[in-house]
Amino acid sequence: MNLVDVIIPFTVVLFTISVGVVLLYQNFQKNLMALELEKAAIEAKQRDKLLQNSIMVQEEERKRIAQDLHDELGAVISIMKMNLTLIRQKQYDAGINDEVTSRNVQNLIDLSESAMASVRNISHQLMPPQLETFGLVKSIESFIWQINQSGNIKVLFTHEAEWPVIKWPVALGIYRIIIELINNTIKHAQAHNIFLEFNYLDENLIINFKDDGIGFPDTLEAGQGLGLISMDARARAMNGRFSYSNGPDSGIIAKLSVCGY
Repeated sequence: MNLVDVIIPFTVVLFTISVGVVLLYQNFQKNLMALELEKAAIEAKQRDKLLQNSIMVQEEERKRIAQDLHDELGAVISIMKMNLTLIRQKQYDAGINDEVTSRNVQNLIDLSESAMASVRNISHQLMPPQLETFGLVKSIESFIWQINQSGNIKVLFTHEAEWPVIKWPVALGIYRIIIELINNTIKHAQAHNIFLEFNYLDENLIINFKDDGIGFPDTLEAGQGLGLISMDARARAMNGRFSYSNGPDSGIIAKLSVCGY
């Protein structure tokens, strides 16, 4: 037996072993990557679940505070106003013409009315009652009507003629994001117009927002940054996606898409 007869089989065996090792290593890497992806998916799902629970707890607390404000503080202010009105009436009936006292009583009545309006406004911001009663589109229309009445900025809202029924947590999340976007534009953008569009396609709600303001600065203010983080978190909690950027010419562009509403 010569040397060639020994080397060739040995080389074939060595090559076969090498190929086997490479294939085993590739399979190991593939399985390891699959496990890592599965682990990442599980962790992401757990984070989203925690996020959903956190937002739901926040909303429940908002609802409780809104109810307490309306039922307790609102009732106290109403009683105070009623007593002040009674004092004023008794003065009038008794023929007491003390201008200073009458003016002070009237000022207190006016303050109580202003306080009641503030309580009502804060309560509605914490938990908008019209959202549950009239639905998302009507609630947005009502809010926009108030903005347009100010005359400082114009909001154009377009939507499909027929709008699907949306689950309460999703409707509330969308409402919060829209209100945050509009308020951010009013506070920071120096815009004259806001364009808001609601569409739905198959199982996707698509909401486009645009203004003609100055756009995002290079460095966001603390309030703006937190607001954007909050909107993104709300979108993810609804199984949605939120994106934003400066427009091609001016202003900002934001998009919210929600699947499985």
